[in-house]
Formats: sequence, C-alpha cells, structure tokens
Amino acid sequence: MARFDLSDAEWALIKPLLPDKPRGVARVNDRRVLNGIFYVLRTGSPWRDLPERFGPYTTVYNRFNRWAKAGVWVQVFETLAAKSPHSMAFIDSSIIRAHQHAAGGKKGAKITPSAVLVED
Repeated sequence: MARFDLSDAEWALIKPLLPDKPRGVARVNDRRVLNGIFYVLRTGSPWRDLPERFGPYTTVYNRFNRWAKAGVWVQVFETLAAKSPHSMAFIDSSIIRAHQHAAGGKKGAKITPSAVLVED
C-alpha cells in the first residue's frame, strides 16, 4: 500500500457508492482504479503516465469519466463531507476564492498602461 492509497476505513465508506455493473469482461479492482484516479488528480500527471500498478490508464480514465457522468463523485463527496464535518471549512475556502477584480469593478473602465503614466 502506497502512502496516499485509500485506507480500509475510506474504502468502506466509498465502496457502496460505486456502481456494480459488469460489462462482460473481467472487471478491474475498483479500489485499485480509485487509487489510480486519486494519483492522477493529486499529482496532475497525464493519464498516460499513470504507473502500471494501478492498471491500464485507459480503464482508469474511462471509469473516472463514466462515474462523473453517473454522479458518483457527487455522492462520494457528500458522503465524505457528512462523515467529517470539519473538512467542510477547508473545502469551502478552496472553492469560493475569487480574483480581487472579479466583481465590483466599473464596467468599461479604461485601463491606462503604466508606461503612459511615467514622465521624463
């Protein structure tokens, strides 16, 4: 088990939320796929650079997309947030951050380049 792989407690919370729909071929272990998805999201590496221990990158990528379309990630987020209410402060603070000029500025205001303001 790698440093950031799902613990048994985390896996017990997430496992019931995953769809159980066999597609005719032997299904790759969901826990291994989840660890691969979290690896890519955490490191920001391309899907193609996913280490082999997580299985084929195409499987991990396809399952990530399929679960996103099915709303699985929303359920996982809501379940984990409900089990750890203290994490909501962290989650909220990272989502609502906006640029200082995102609101409240005059519409159509002219911006003068700083080079024009400099006098010799």
